[in-house]
Amino acid sequence: MHPDHHPYFRYTPKSRLDKAVKTLAGIIEGITIDSVVNQNEFSYLREWVDQCNDVRNRHPFTELIPVVEETLSDGVLTDVEKEDILWLCAKLSAKGDFYKKATQDIQKLHGVLAGILSDGKITEEELRGLSEWLSEYDHLKTCWPYDEIDSLVTTVMSDGKIDKDEQASLQQLFADFIEIEDDKTITNPLMLVEEQKLTGICAMCPEIEFRGSVFCFTGASSRYKRKDLVEVVEMYGGNFSKNLTKEVNYLVIGADGNPCWAYACYGRKVEQAVALRKQGHNIVLVHENDFHDAVANI
Repeated sequence: MHPDHHPYFRYTPKSRLDKAVKTLAGIIEGITIDSVVNQNEFSYLREWVDQCNDVRNRHPFTELIPVVEETLSDGVLTDVEKEDILWLCAKLSAKGDFYKKATQDIQKLHGVLAGILSDGKITEEELRGLSEWLSEYDHLKTCWPYDEIDSLVTTVMSDGKIDKDEQASLQQLFADFIEIEDDKTITNPLMLVEEQKLTGICAMCPEIEFRGSVFCFTGASSRYKRKDLVEVVEMYGGNFSKNLTKEVNYLVIGADGNPCWAYACYGRKVEQAVALRKQGHNIVLVHENDFHDAVANI
């Protein structure tokens, strides 16, 4: 875990437990979305259990982990076992309203994407199943990253086939959701669909002007603490904003995610920035690596 996260992690045990339950439900739906569960997908489910070992004696895992381990014991996930696990996840989550339904379902979406990619490839049948899942959860429209995923799936499946380039784009997008503990956030610029063309959520090789510009940060840097990043910006004539506002010119997205986030891989600032950009505000989403390159070139 990144050092910046330690002060907050112990204050979010309930959020971590709740997110793990929702992620499990998403993984189960993801690995069964094409009605076939292979050994690589089973291995990914075992990883979920391993990641939860330190909380296996805490509620709700005292109830949940034995059920999952029983399913894994014979290497077969039957329809009955699938429905039992999903039912239990729903019952355990229903005991509290710590998160709003939208947040819970976004977490489930992250699990679905991870489950689909857990065997290293994405098939047409899986995308058809994902398209049906997205239609069922259309109340998530306008929530990051639902719209972007829905647009990409629609574009790729317009001819009913996944070509080599589309497979690479899908894997690049889905891969950012496959880390169960969310140690990393945007390791590669994500793909969006704008006017039927694939583009990046992060600007590609952006021109960054420090003097007079307003910077905001989200996530944790892979190199520096937040205060160090602020000092760099101010050293070169820029300004720092703790909150994302319409005055912000650049949102810099750290290469290390935060496992305490309710939205698994991405914080609310990314969602807000995408919304502001769609409204016509001139805000540039910058990957941390590009930020460091800009500093080095000054």
